[in-house]
Amino acid sequence: MLTATGSIVLEMGNAWEAGQPVMSTLALEGLLKFLKEGDLKLAQQFICHNPARLPSPAQWVNVERIRLKDSYTHLWWMAATERPYADNRNVLKPYSPSMLKLLKTGKYNSGKRPSQHSIGKKSFLTNNNGAIPSNVLSFSNTGNGDPYQKYCREKDLELHPARMHVGLPEFFIKLLTKPGDLVFDPFAGSNTTGAAAERLKRRWIAIEARHDYVRGSAGRFVKD
Repeated sequence: MLTATGSIVLEMGNAWEAGQPVMSTLALEGLLKFLKEGDLKLAQQFICHNPARLPSPAQWVNVERIRLKDSYTHLWWMAATERPYADNRNVLKPYSPSMLKLLKTGKYNSGKRPSQHSIGKKSFLTNNNGAIPSNVLSFSNTGNGDPYQKYCREKDLELHPARMHVGLPEFFIKLLTKPGDLVFDPFAGSNTTGAAAERLKRRWIAIEARHDYVRGSAGRFVKD
């Protein structure tokens, strides 16, 4: 179902061996099998950090205090080609105050760095209307008053227990698709991806096995 220049983005949380303070390698093994059987290329790895995530696994972090809290997930960007469609100009982030000052004054320390990068006298003087983001994304999933949750409470519908921050699908939709392209989510949950695609003027298809979650997902399309 993947187009010639289309992409797959797969989010995988960390897993732990049952009853043991050791991590499972199942997610990594699953990734390698996915790539091999799908004959896919791994375009890039991303980390999604949730600074507000509650400490877990509770037994090892809170009770025995022998591990640190697990606060990130892996995102694997895959494609059938080495050059799937992507444009990082669509996900630029605002310049830092120091970069804005540099652009204004035109002064910085050029020359060779310890890393062996050679910084020219005009390398940083072009205003690209924003900075290229890193592959570490950060979203705090703490809100409890968004339209989706209000809708489910009003309709007495069960909230999806593992809701995704809308900024995550928005980022990849902007990076990897153009307006009018088709976005497909086979495990839609509360349909955060579909709602993000709708706002960004992409066509979308979402699949969810539980009918109550499908009914609740209508709250994603309620305007504030």
